[in-house]
Amino acid sequence: MNRLGFDNDKYVKLQSQNIRDRISAFGGKLYLEFGGKLFDDYHASRVLPGFQPDSKVRMLMEMKDEAEIVIVISADDIERSKRRGDLGITYDEDTLRLIDAFRGIGLYVGSVVITHYRGQPIADKFITRLDALGVRAYRHYIIPDYPSNVSLIVSEEGFGRNDYIETERGLVVVTAPGPGSGKMATCLSQLYHEHQRGIRAGYAKFETFPIWNLPLKHPVNLAYEAATADLDDVNMIDPFHLEAYGVTTVNYNRDVEIFPVLEAMFRTIYGESPYKSPTDMGVNMVGFCIVDDEACREASKQEIIRRYYAAACAVRQGLSDPAEQRKIELIMNSMGASPEDRPVVAAALARAEETGAPAMALELPDGVIVTGKTSSLLGAASACLLNALKHLAGIDKKLMLIAPGIIQPIQHLKVEHLGNHNPRLHTDELLIALSICAVTNPMAGYAIDQLGKLKGCEAHSTVILSHVDEDLFKKLGVNLSFEPRYQAKKLFHK
Repeated sequence: MNRLGFDNDKYVKLQSQNIRDRISAFGGKLYLEFGGKLFDDYHASRVLPGFQPDSKVRMLMEMKDEAEIVIVISADDIERSKRRGDLGITYDEDTLRLIDAFRGIGLYVGSVVITHYRGQPIADKFITRLDALGVRAYRHYIIPDYPSNVSLIVSEEGFGRNDYIETERGLVVVTAPGPGSGKMATCLSQLYHEHQRGIRAGYAKFETFPIWNLPLKHPVNLAYEAATADLDDVNMIDPFHLEAYGVTTVNYNRDVEIFPVLEAMFRTIYGESPYKSPTDMGVNMVGFCIVDDEACREASKQEIIRRYYAAACAVRQGLSDPAEQRKIELIMNSMGASPEDRPVVAAALARAEETGAPAMALELPDGVIVTGKTSSLLGAASACLLNALKHLAGIDKKLMLIAPGIIQPIQHLKVEHLGNHNPRLHTDELLIALSICAVTNPMAGYAIDQLGKLKGCEAHSTVILSHVDEDLFKKLGVNLSFEPRYQAKKLFHK
């Protein structure tokens, strides 16, 4: 377990150099569309063991004196209060979070662009808020028949209507809180405006997945399809690259479908296209930094199974179309995988059958699987976490680290004063109780010191966990899945 398959240091150096080379190729100014998550790319870290979630930011830090950030957000997403599924915050709030995060590490944020703008009052309020915070905001408008009507798009009535974004540095990283925000259109609009001003600038795309120089059906690429099942993305051979160079590369359907239009736009702006294929537009060097292919294959298989469970739970909660679950199931079947290939699943189900109550299993770095059962004091997730910490600390499982006298007042507070129906301790409450006991019991403190060892471990619950427990395991870096069922037969689950 925790077998490394990816050389992160090599990646940071190689990726930085490749971007610098692309900037030079365009005469010193490059608009780089940044796909995926910049700060917290946990999908990449799960399927490429050794990839650090902040690798992209570390790469940008190598170039921080040359780079500035432009954040793109759709006015439509602001209007419908679209939320990030992983963080639970709206896209406009996440835009502010991203600005703080970038500034916090010394990266320069130049501006925010409001795309798909058509005078929405709530978008205007956000622009006013940005102005009050000292952040420059620009408006980009909806262009009729985008992206097919190239003659209209590349004209004064098309891109010409958009605000010109004032930029100061050679590398302009265009990013967004989520997909569909309009990053590519923002980059192309800037190319048009720069050309009108006699400034030579280029465009490139940085998407981690699919990895262009891995086989189409490689598990890492299949895991990307599973991760984007809700977007209907499909990996495919890049036909333009194959025709131009006779080399097989992998891209995804949206880039392949839009490439002829992009090529036409480049020709209209520049007089010629700098690229012969969607693959040409990319600068991704991830595929060159895989050092253990088998480790990445196994990690990707586990990711696909987890995605299957996540989709099944979303269907159970009424939050997803069953077609998404079926698509992931087909991907899983195509590589000969099944939920039984996830060892913690069988262990959790066996423990639940044995006790007749919800249970959880967690596989530790040494391959040992510990379980937890539901009791009057602890939920299954809390019991499993406590047993895992005991094992890692070499503490006898039967040794009591938290005295009942500590747990009972917490339960009384929860039920009698805070209105909770469930008296059992959640994982966060367990850790607080353990911390209190550490004052007088050094063994409790030693158990807490083991928390860092849980990063990258696998866990499975026989019921859908509460948000509190799920969020805590995520913070610890545990890869979690659950059966698509609730512990209680209710319609409302808090």
